[in-house]
Amino acid sequence: MAQAKIYATGKRKTAVARVYIKTGAGRITVNGREFDEYFPVLALRAVATQPLVLVGKRTSVDVDVNIGGGGPMSQAESVKFGIAKALQIENPELRTQLKRAGFLTRNARIKERKKYGQPGARKRFQFSKR
Repeated sequence: MAQAKIYATGKRKTAVARVYIKTGAGRITVNGREFDEYFPVLALRAVATQPLVLVGKRTSVDVDVNIGGGGPMSQAESVKFGIAKALQIENPELRTQLKRAGFLTRNARIKERKKYGQPGARKRFQFSKR
């Protein structure tokens, strides 16, 4: 892997993660903070690092992430998607392994917009015949 940073974007719901990967000692920083500090819940840390663990690079690459929007779970999933895309860019031979695990598939489920003349996206005002 070249010393240059590799960039990829991961998205989930309204969360957007900009992920930069370079060779290093396995340090992960999120929005300038330590990974364990930003994601205090162990399950969220496990979700975010799944692609690195799968390809065996958890301790050999440094990851720098900028996240905005969404909640903790969608942020963790957007980091997972961004890391998987960056790993694939860095080494195209990892694509089949990451694809088989489902890490390169964008989860496109987002909130449906509110429609005019209605109180919500699907909800209707009460119908009155008379």
